Amino acid sequence: MINVELPEQTMTQREIKIYLDNCCYNRPYDNQAQIRVALESQAKLHVQSQIKEGNLSLVTSFVLEFENLKNPYLDRQCSIADFFKYSREYIDIEKRAIIEHNAEKIVATGVKFMDACHVACAEFAKCDYFLSTDKRLLKYKSSTMKLVNPIDFLSELEGGNNGN
Repeated sequence: MINVELPEQTMTQREIKIYLDNCCYNRPYDNQAQIRVALESQAKLHVQSQIKEGNLSLVTSFVLEFENLKNPYLDRQCSIADFFKYSREYIDIEKRAIIEHNAEKIVATGVKFMDACHVACAEFAKCDYFLSTDKRLLKYKSSTMKLVNPIDFLSELEGGNNGN
């Protein structure tokens, strides 16, 4: 019997890089009475399990850490911060000038500054997807990645689309 080592990933199986904004991380803590909120929460939790299993490549940033530190609920803040350990790539504060410069271009399209910083971090990291539950932010169109809610993201994954 001959052992042949195959590469772990082919180009079609390349890991999908994703960035979740703060709204997405906090969705499971929102009031679950609305079906949309409950479905987005379940989808986000499934995405988290896929990240933990190594099926998706998570990108985090100093912007996420900063915004999470402002969360008044310490238990939520700690739980979200603890999940950041699954990040495979981190955009650190040393990149602040370029991130803010790129964010200003995004702000010019009507996106709030903090949201624009998240998008700029994800674009800088060359993410394939940016996940958010903020309907207004999801209207922004990036030329380098797809902005989607967690439900649509899972639908695309199941459909085999790579989002590009």
